[in-house]
Amino acid sequence: MLDQILPLYGMETAGNDVQLFGDGLINRTWKITTPTNGYILQQVNQSVFKRPYDIDQNIAALKVYLSKTHPEYLFVSALPGISGESLMETPDGYFRLFPFVENSHSLNVLNKKEEAYEGAKQFGRFSRLLNDFDVKKLHITLPDFHNLTLRFDQFTAAVAQASGQRKEKSEDLISFIMKHADIVTTYKKIVERKEIPQRVIHHDTKINNVLFDQENKGICVIDLDTVMPGYFISDVGDMMRTYLSSANEEETDLTKINVRKDFFKAIYDGYMEEMGDVLTATEKSYFTYAGKFLIYMQAIRFLADYLQNDIYYGEKYEGHNLDRTKNQVTLLERYLELEPELEEITGKIMTQ
Repeated sequence: MLDQILPLYGMETAGNDVQLFGDGLINRTWKITTPTNGYILQQVNQSVFKRPYDIDQNIAALKVYLSKTHPEYLFVSALPGISGESLMETPDGYFRLFPFVENSHSLNVLNKKEEAYEGAKQFGRFSRLLNDFDVKKLHITLPDFHNLTLRFDQFTAAVAQASGQRKEKSEDLISFIMKHADIVTTYKKIVERKEIPQRVIHHDTKINNVLFDQENKGICVIDLDTVMPGYFISDVGDMMRTYLSSANEEETDLTKINVRKDFFKAIYDGYMEEMGDVLTATEKSYFTYAGKFLIYMQAIRFLADYLQNDIYYGEKYEGHNLDRTKNQVTLLERYLELEPELEEITGKIMTQ
């Protein structure tokens, strides 16, 4: 397949090193190493992203804006092929070629609070630099991606339609979700009352979407397919969901799931260093809520999928999505237990 793709960029497979690259779950990715340069080739997953040209146009618009307003920022965008286009439509799908950023690396696991700080700072910087960009110019690349109202409605429908056996196995989890439906009520209030503005939001702030230099300082954010209008709670919440615990969402030993308060403070410090003068007072008041928002939403998405016989996320073993739900529910429980202390951290910082 790549024998037909690389010539679109003036390259051949012969004489170049081509390797599958990275741990991304959505798009298929290769690293291309030529005698002079390195590149990242990516195939867009059309089962997830139905309109690849919307992504291409979003990134192009942001590139033009940042090149004029903040030319010092490293914005990693697709390179043009010999046709001049940055998105290649082929019989095998849609492809893009990115420059490989030399002397950089990404992390899959956060072991130090300083890494959490750097990640949060980079995502905050990204939104800050784009604060004056007209967010209405961006396409919605994943409709309703973080629409908690819709996700909750899908969850309740899944409960109603689930088999008796699966419903019985998840009875306690369903009860927990329903008990904390106030998280959905708060989200509805935010949206319906337009309490906080829509901004240019990344929407996928896992640490492996940050490039670090050799001193482990953040350089920039990458993987921009989900950049679209949204609320800051999406970016902050996803960082909390994926940075706070030393165990990831696949961990089945629930005793290993924790909330590291020093990592929470690192997220706050890094993000607010960039966005502290940008966020409104109302937005700042929802900083801790952001963690509840995203953890809760992921829990109900995993559980809804389990109740619907694992049609979206799939499963590597029987009960996989049930275990994932238990993981996220446990993380939310730990988070709620510490919420007063987390609020105190943000309160102390905000009054300094």
